[in-house]
Amino acid sequence: MQQIFNPKILSTMKGYTREQFVKDVVAGIIVAIIALPLSIALAIASGVSPEKGIYTAVIAGFLTSLLGGSRVQIGGPTAAFMVIVYGIVAEHGVDGLMIATLMAGIMLILFGVAKLGSVIKYIPYPIVTGFTGGIAVSIFTSQIKDFTGMDAGALPPEFIEKWKVYIENISTVRFEVLGVGALALLIMIVWPKINKKIPGALLALVIASAIVAVFKLDVPTIGSVYENISSSLPPFTIPSSFSIEKISALIGPAFTIAFLGAVESLLSAVASDGMIGSKHRSNTELIAQGIANAASSLFGGIPATGAIARTVANIKNGGRTPVAGMVHAVVLLLVLLFLMPLAKLIPLTALAAVLLIVAYNMSEWRSFAELMKAPKSDILILLTTFTLTVFFDLVIAIQAGIVLAAILFMKRMGDVSEVRVRNMDAGEEELSGKKASTAEEEEGRLPEGKQYRHILIYEINGPFFFGAADKFLEASSRVGEKTRVLIIKMKHVVAMDATALQAFRGLIKRCEKQSIDVILTGVPKQPAELLERSGILDRIGKDRVFPGLTPAIKYVEEQYIQEESANRAS
Repeated sequence: MQQIFNPKILSTMKGYTREQFVKDVVAGIIVAIIALPLSIALAIASGVSPEKGIYTAVIAGFLTSLLGGSRVQIGGPTAAFMVIVYGIVAEHGVDGLMIATLMAGIMLILFGVAKLGSVIKYIPYPIVTGFTGGIAVSIFTSQIKDFTGMDAGALPPEFIEKWKVYIENISTVRFEVLGVGALALLIMIVWPKINKKIPGALLALVIASAIVAVFKLDVPTIGSVYENISSSLPPFTIPSSFSIEKISALIGPAFTIAFLGAVESLLSAVASDGMIGSKHRSNTELIAQGIANAASSLFGGIPATGAIARTVANIKNGGRTPVAGMVHAVVLLLVLLFLMPLAKLIPLTALAAVLLIVAYNMSEWRSFAELMKAPKSDILILLTTFTLTVFFDLVIAIQAGIVLAAILFMKRMGDVSEVRVRNMDAGEEELSGKKASTAEEEEGRLPEGKQYRHILIYEINGPFFFGAADKFLEASSRVGEKTRVLIIKMKHVVAMDATALQAFRGLIKRCEKQSIDVILTGVPKQPAELLERSGILDRIGKDRVFPGLTPAIKYVEEQYIQEESANRAS
């Protein structure tokens, strides 16, 4: 268990200096300033009250740093969860969200205990780009109402239905609200080019709030929409609607939260490793994210994960140990306790502007455009995941993307797998699949002539699995009544599965019935172990397994060719 769960703080505290502590504190304060408006905006956009975003940043942020497997990871609410959280709250209420987040936390812990940290990285890039792009479009769409001040009532969760509402209520756009939002958006676009030390989002919220308050503009603010915002410590709460039915209904969304949390936190950890020359502990990170999400749910928070933008800000401002992330959480707690009344002055249109910037950055449209030049199979995965995320459901999108990617991967492996059949007497060769390097190129010139007319060579290349078994079965039909020896080359069989084993077993039975001797050459470790466990090597005879084709040919010449010549002479 120690290897699975080994928090980075245990090793980073060795030789910890006062100078690094000062850097960590400064970085933690700056990251907290960046996280404050995002936490509030993401909570509101997710359909919950503003303070729940801060609860999440405080609880999950502190635990992610304390228990995590990365030196610099900053945990908290992120835009990736917004769409799924909004859907859960709309259908199952806040209690349902607590249950789903708690279940996701447990799943993340199990991912880590099962050592799946290294497996997550095999999620295809088109799937990640597809659903993040889809989420970005969904975030953009969800913020139009608050950004424009449109009087559209409660928005439906469906993408197309939202746009129908917008079109029907376009005449209700309030230009006073739109002007404040546009100003906030402009500040966030221009300010980073002037000064990168002060976060543009914070400056935009301060200026927008001041303008609305000083000029007494009729612009909706956090305080006017959410009258009972708590500024106290988050209460420990157990969901009141636990039931088998509820758990069954939320198992899909909970898995999606866990999947997103795992992928985003590990992507963030990998990115930070490259920036500081470190190496994160993926399984420890997953367990920490699981504990952080479970705790967040029990203290009224929403799902959390490693936040790439905040992690990068932490690194750029000198944070190098988990202390920075813990300081960030403590600073946000102090803001919650003492400065929350000021947050009531923030205009909703300015928060919507913050999320529009988040959506733009999250879209990674340049990466999306580059992927459109990729192979057609990758484009299909990208567009399928993107379309399902936008028009249907993130749960369905991820499931469909993974299944489609798996099917296309198997097809690719099946395409590169081949079975080459060669009759030695005439130098004749036929290929099932693409042309491979010839036996002569690999083994030196092979003997030819009528004395070899009863010898057949099979050469299997690539993964020998269910996707390629049909090629092997097709090649098996070449074994005729005159065949006396069958040599099977397996040097390039990188892996073999049960379906291939069954096809192999069928060929061996057929050869036994026809008194055909089977010889194996160059069998790699995994296929060799599988053939031995299944008893096939014993049936063939281990003395007929050779490291290469040349010794196998020599054995055939000694055992069969000379015998045949002697029989003809007599």
